[in-house]
Amino acid sequence: MTQSWTDFLTGEGAELADNAVRFPALQDDAQACAIVPLVHLALIESHGEDSAAFLHSLLSNDVAKLEPDAAQWNSFNTPKGRMLANLLMFRDPAGHALVLSADIAPAIHKRLSMYVLRSKVRLTLSEAALIGVTGPDAAGILTEAGIEVPHDRMRQSVTDELRCVRIDASDFVLVVPPAEAEATWQRLRTAGARPAGSDRWHLAMIRAGLPLIGAATQEEFVAQMLNFELIGGVSFSKGCYPGQEIVARTQYLGKLKKRMYRVHVPAGHVPAAGDDIYTPGFGTQSAGKLVNVAPRPGGGFEALAVMQMNCAESGQAHLRGPDGPKLEFLDLPYALA
Repeated sequence: MTQSWTDFLTGEGAELADNAVRFPALQDDAQACAIVPLVHLALIESHGEDSAAFLHSLLSNDVAKLEPDAAQWNSFNTPKGRMLANLLMFRDPAGHALVLSADIAPAIHKRLSMYVLRSKVRLTLSEAALIGVTGPDAAGILTEAGIEVPHDRMRQSVTDELRCVRIDASDFVLVVPPAEAEATWQRLRTAGARPAGSDRWHLAMIRAGLPLIGAATQEEFVAQMLNFELIGGVSFSKGCYPGQEIVARTQYLGKLKKRMYRVHVPAGHVPAAGDDIYTPGFGTQSAGKLVNVAPRPGGGFEALAVMQMNCAESGQAHLRGPDGPKLEFLDLPYALA
């Protein structure tokens, strides 16, 4: 993210701090299409003729089979199968792009760089602006702004040098060259989109059942605990990668005891990623953790939470202690296997 982009957003009424953005003078309308500066995300570019082979050997999904107009969920894990980062990945003309949480991006960039060795790959932290477009008429707003819209989820389109990645029916990520960021923002506003803060995007991803690993939750979860095989983030037919044996064993030996659920935290409590979850069957021992949280219109918070599967089955899950606030379980847009 460039200083000029930050200055522009500040001029638009944004407050930026701690990888988050707010528009305090604007009231968010959940029924309106929103444009969100995705300052909580960063982009790593992997360029060079060995990019596909290099990433394929390190990540959980089949990079070698990623089609030019496709996107995929992916993860970078420890040798013990614990997720260091999850990634939205797509092709670009010089290789690949990896979108991940901004608070861990420098460390992940450094760690991936340690594996380059003799591979013909160059890894860089991009200055591209990332803009989220979310809401019931997001596709129409993008079209009105002159941006080509991918027809299917997890596909990308290119308009000049701007990339549009479709996450699902109503959520899109734009990757915009720094010099075009301000003009793109203004085009979207003219088309009818309204600026909104980071919480709007976080809530959309929570409702889509799509987790984001940050500093508070690194090395806490194996892929299946985050439902990653259900959203297409794991290939079980590709070759080895760090943590592959653990991920495969979890899949085929039936040892999965935790899953990710969507929950509501009642008003009066302010949850945070990494907070522990308790259930009567585990007493004072933690039975899970919150992954991502966002304020809910009408009060309280919504969150993605990984916990023991029998917690969800009993409906008895409490935040931060056995006597903490009770969590209400909400639906996910996909079935838990």
